[in-house]
Amino acid sequence: SDLQVTQVLETTLEENLDMGSDSISYLKAKGLIVFFDAEHFFDGFKSSPEYALKVLEVAEKAGAECLVLCDTNGGTLPGEVTVAIGAVRKVTSVPIGIHTHNDSELAVANTLAAVNAGAVQVQGTINGYGERCGNANLCSIIPALKLKMGIDCVTDEQLAKLTEVSHYISEVANLIPDTFLPYVGSSAFSHKGGLHVSGLSKWSGSYQHVDPDTVGNKPRMLVSELSGRANIVHRARELGVDLPSKGKEAKELLEKVKLLESRGYQYENAEASFDLLVHRTKPDYQKPFELVDFMVVVEKRRRPPAMKSAEEMLSEAIVKVRVGDEVMHTAAEGNGPVNALDKALRKALLRFYPSLSVVKLVDYK
Repeated sequence: SDLQVTQVLETTLEENLDMGSDSISYLKAKGLIVFFDAEHFFDGFKSSPEYALKVLEVAEKAGAECLVLCDTNGGTLPGEVTVAIGAVRKVTSVPIGIHTHNDSELAVANTLAAVNAGAVQVQGTINGYGERCGNANLCSIIPALKLKMGIDCVTDEQLAKLTEVSHYISEVANLIPDTFLPYVGSSAFSHKGGLHVSGLSKWSGSYQHVDPDTVGNKPRMLVSELSGRANIVHRARELGVDLPSKGKEAKELLEKVKLLESRGYQYENAEASFDLLVHRTKPDYQKPFELVDFMVVVEKRRRPPAMKSAEEMLSEAIVKVRVGDEVMHTAAEGNGPVNALDKALRKALLRFYPSLSVVKLVDYK
């Protein structure tokens, strides 16, 4: 960008060309392969196309093997990318690369437009992680190139590990995976509308643009107030419970889900809770225990001065449960009412179900 040169680098346009040429020549003399990243190229092409193209010509003459065009501010549109690359290809002959940012939610679209216009090298990041609004998301670009544009940038086996790689990078970055990412997010192939699930059972392409298996993901049939019987039946079959789609069991289960959701329950992202509902429909189902009653007290209690805090909030839970012929009556304090209930219930049930010792309450809502 000519403005970047004069306003930020505070040098002349000619001096900028000389510095770029000298840097490339120096690296080439060391036997290195040079990819020239033209920062702010697309902004520069808008303000002064002649100078933007001149920079690339000088870089090519100095020996750069690839010219990477950068949408540094992330404000370029796909049509503008196509026009700019068309102009670049008229004045240079070396391979073209593309580097985009997502400030306009167009990093992936601009990258694909660049490839369509002739770019052969793509820069991006897994999950689109990057400064400001992020960089071009390789987890969207790679499958689009291979599955939509027919470019074999990875093998089928590598593509099938894409979701795994996405989750691994999230873990390394200590970030919660974005459930709404295309291709690799847990919601990418989720369906909760009854008509959608019914259609998918007949033809997988009815509501999915690609086969989830190709990118290592899997479809999810969600259960919510929008569900139809098809959702209920599909999920039940995954659990080994055969519910006839037109039977009364499926109808009653669907009505129960809708009733509970109207009271504030949410099953869309609580599949295990729905699984319990399904198992309770089995003819041989037996309650592992019965909650007779419970009480939770949250109060501000004054403690002896010698204690860590003279005044603190106290949460205490008292539960009474029946296991077979025995009734257990226990109490426990906790860090908040949910934690107190967890401790009291665990204390009552641990003797009957020792495996609870390895079950931990890590989160709730």
